[in-house]
Amino acid sequence: MSINKVILTGNLTRDPELRATPSGTSVLSFSIAVNDRRKNPSSGEWEDVANYIDCNLFGTRADALAKYLFKGSKVGVDGKLRWSQWEKEGQKRSKVDVTVDNIELLSPRNTGGSSYQEPTGAVSAPAADKIPAAPEITVYDDDIPF
Repeated sequence: MSINKVILTGNLTRDPELRATPSGTSVLSFSIAVNDRRKNPSSGEWEDVANYIDCNLFGTRADALAKYLFKGSKVGVDGKLRWSQWEKEGQKRSKVDVTVDNIELLSPRNTGGSSYQEPTGAVSAPAADKIPAAPEITVYDDDIPF
């Protein structure tokens, strides 16, 4: 048995690219920067070193999330590592990327240059004075079975 599971949080390094496979499946491709702390052997100081990870999200979620993600967005992803190999100009190349199973948007809305705007005519939450108060519950020691 083997386990292939990865969980990462980081910031998008570029605006995501939405495309479709020949069969019509949507693919949202993006890259995230994940910082790692390492001690510099020459200076003895701790430094942040960025790792750049390519990610792919497939299906209807790719279409839905394309308008919410942009360069600089902070996201959490979990998925599995996928290795691919190809040949370019006679040289074999390979890379490892993440096939995203779940994604969590961690940036607050309307920051970092997002073009997203709240839809007009959106339904707002009811005013606090119109929400009925919860009934008061009284618990007596005799009601507790232990």
